[in-house]
Amino acid sequence: MSSRPALTAAFANWINWLVHERRASPHTVQAYERDMRDFLAFITGHIGKEPDLSDLEGLRAADFRAYLAHRRQEGLTATSLRRVLSSIRSFFKRQERDGHLHNPYLKTLRSPKAGTKLPRPISADDTKKLLQDVPNPREANWVRHRDIAVLTLLYGCGLRIGEALSLSFNDRPTSDFMRVIGKGNKERMVPVLPAVRDALSQYIKECPFPLKGSGPLFVGRQGKRLNARNIQLKMQSLRRNLGLPETATPHALRHSFASHLLAGGGDLRSIQDLLGHASLSSTQRYTDLDTEKLLAVYDKAHPKA
Repeated sequence: MSSRPALTAAFANWINWLVHERRASPHTVQAYERDMRDFLAFITGHIGKEPDLSDLEGLRAADFRAYLAHRRQEGLTATSLRRVLSSIRSFFKRQERDGHLHNPYLKTLRSPKAGTKLPRPISADDTKKLLQDVPNPREANWVRHRDIAVLTLLYGCGLRIGEALSLSFNDRPTSDFMRVIGKGNKERMVPVLPAVRDALSQYIKECPFPLKGSGPLFVGRQGKRLNARNIQLKMQSLRRNLGLPETATPHALRHSFASHLLAGGGDLRSIQDLLGHASLSSTQRYTDLDTEKLLAVYDKAHPKA
């Protein structure tokens, strides 16, 4: 860290604010601190001396871009660069609020655009591990059952997370099929496995809030409709515990549903209907088909093969 007392104090106050006021996770605090230390080390070489607060105030847009270009050359992805820029902005914004410096150029920078890659499907074995009911002493019993029920529904029926969380209690599946309202208010019927109904029944049994009628099926700790962020955080925790990649998201369970059905012999058109896709090309993007498997399907099904 800089030997300049004012900058050192400002840095420490920023970290303290992240931890105690913003209540950022330890992972976020570590990432932000690491990014900002790296930025200050770069600026030291960039301007030829250890910076103080006035030096940071005097930085231009070109200086920030030079740092981002430097990190890009180190191999950082667009997603990582966005986080790096977010870390720097957080520090500068805090200093401006505290009256230490004002730098208008940082606000003019555009965040690097992240790619639009679809999440990769999760393997069948890893999916089983994700959906295992593992007791957690730090988590309420009913919350654990709720999260397992949501994730089982996403994987077992191929639902979007928004479709699952918008279900009312009356919409819950009580038979082998359930009605789902998807994008564009398009209705579809999807099969429901016994494992999905069992997970839902266990959650409903454990839930401390009254679930009925047109009220939400999935609720949060205040008894109101569950927010998608809760499930995203649950998946984040599970994938860390299981050593899964960051691509293991709630939406990846929908991709896994499609890919595992196809690998098991399902046809693309039927899977398209189950996913509620308007076009077959969308379904093809969801499936994890390699060339060898495509040729195998072709050889088996084509009359001229």
